[in-house]
Amino acid sequence: MSASTSNDKNEIWVVFKRLMTYVVPMKAKFIMAVLALLTYGAVDAAFIAFIKPFIDEGFSQTPSVVAGVDVPTHGGFNADNNIMFMAPIVVILMFSLRGIANFVSTYCVSFISAQLIMDMRQQVFEHYLRLPVSYIDRENSGNLISRVTFDTEQIARASGSALISIVRDSMTAIGMLVIMFYYSWQLSLCILVIGPIIGIVISVVSRRFRKVSKQIQSAMGGVTATTEQMIKGHKNVLVFGGQKTELERFYKVNDRNRYQNMKLAVAQSVSQPLIMVIGSFALAFVLYAATWDSMKTDLTAGTFAAILGAMLAMLQPIKNLTRVNAEFQRGIAACTTVFELLDTAPETDNGTFTVDRVQGKLRFDNVTFSYPEQDKAALNGIDFEVKPGKTVALVGRSGSGKSTIASLITRFYCGLTQGDITLDDTSIYDYQLKSLRNQVALVSQQVTLFNDTIANNIAYAYPGEVTRDQIVKAAELAYAMEFINTLPEGLETQVGENGVLLSGGQRQRIAIARAMLRDAPVLILDEATSALDTESEKAIQKGLDNLRHNRTSIVIAHRLSTIESADEILVIDQGQIVERGNHSELIAQAGIYANLYKMQFSQ
Repeated sequence: MSASTSNDKNEIWVVFKRLMTYVVPMKAKFIMAVLALLTYGAVDAAFIAFIKPFIDEGFSQTPSVVAGVDVPTHGGFNADNNIMFMAPIVVILMFSLRGIANFVSTYCVSFISAQLIMDMRQQVFEHYLRLPVSYIDRENSGNLISRVTFDTEQIARASGSALISIVRDSMTAIGMLVIMFYYSWQLSLCILVIGPIIGIVISVVSRRFRKVSKQIQSAMGGVTATTEQMIKGHKNVLVFGGQKTELERFYKVNDRNRYQNMKLAVAQSVSQPLIMVIGSFALAFVLYAATWDSMKTDLTAGTFAAILGAMLAMLQPIKNLTRVNAEFQRGIAACTTVFELLDTAPETDNGTFTVDRVQGKLRFDNVTFSYPEQDKAALNGIDFEVKPGKTVALVGRSGSGKSTIASLITRFYCGLTQGDITLDDTSIYDYQLKSLRNQVALVSQQVTLFNDTIANNIAYAYPGEVTRDQIVKAAELAYAMEFINTLPEGLETQVGENGVLLSGGQRQRIAIARAMLRDAPVLILDEATSALDTESEKAIQKGLDNLRHNRTSIVIAHRLSTIESADEILVIDQGQIVERGNHSELIAQAGIYANLYKMQFSQ
């Protein structure tokens, strides 16, 4: 158990030190916040310390002289003592200083927390853009989104609350202890007994908080993922009458999230009263010890009131420290998750070769490839060459390896088992990643459009300045202006999230226009017309013919009528090339391609 506790403390300390590196650029505000919080706690302690002289001197007995004899009065206000007149001024000054310290600390901590959220979210988002496709494929999208939104929020809340409570309440508690031991160390010794007990309780509860907090993060990711899936598949849910199914699915993840939060609430609600009960024993001991004759001789009313007030005042900071411990542990758990993500290795980019524009000679040289964590090879001995300006088409059943070939060209996946892929006789792994991808344009069946105008979607990520004429020309070559001109706002029409306000054919033509504007020497068409009707396909095929002109093209197609003019057709089956040749040659072979063509032609 001690080894586990030690490891937990080391983990917390390592994570906390790393978190504090985000605060370093804001060290001026951090120092101001700490000083203000120390002032706040010191004022609270000073106010309790002020009780003793206020009672002992302000309400001290003053003798009266009657017939030459001193006659003591029986308590009451001492009009001759200036402390009673100074007390209101002191109280006003103290609480004014306390209010200023509270404002400064709250503002500075709020600024630090908000900046920390922004910086960490920005860093996580930037890291997503550098992660390999294989990582994104494996991860739950809800968890990925939750780390940007929920986890970073937990970190900032925890850091803000923790800073305020740890500094201010610790200062207050220490100040109260100093007052107690200064006025009567004998009565204050009980603190030395209950202190370790409270420490043990907080340590045990902390581990519980951190464990449950990680479970809450996972549950929150499930809520996000389920919601996202329902929204994306909203039409399918309605048409198949899946409302009940989705409600039940969401209820499960929502109830799991509630259950995890209740576990945290139970641990928190048990720990605070437990510490209060432990603290009450110390308070009871002080009250009991004050009745001892040996103590009565040393105690004045002011001393006893100050000690009692200090003990009562110390209970609230201890309670606050226990409460904030839950948030602090949630923050540490969230930090651990986010830092694990940030420590995930980005895409490998060891290449140094750069080029403005390649000629487009592409070659697969006996390539064998397996996906991570899969034993079976996705590609086995793939060997072909595409000369500049020529077109090679890939056909075959779903899952045969066609899209894998396309993904390897852009280095979405690395780690070939054997062989090499070259572009202009240079290994693609020797290219700088950005330079390599600048040579490739991709048009796929799943078109990704952003919630922006048509013009901005066509010009997406275009290097340098792009003119209106360039956008219009690209749209014309893609046969997209035919429908754009019919829209009320033309190129300035908003397309909605992922182009939901446009038809499939319209989205496809915008994607072609985007690739046209990019003017890359290598083109990948991944089933770009498979989901379109015949009329849309014909219009888009004209745009694709324009796009393929003088470009090295890799075309993946199910509709064989779209690839009859390809310079070479490769038939892929179970990761291998089983047939190759142009359309006429493959028809003459009467093999797999010829059979596929006959089936489609008859249909």
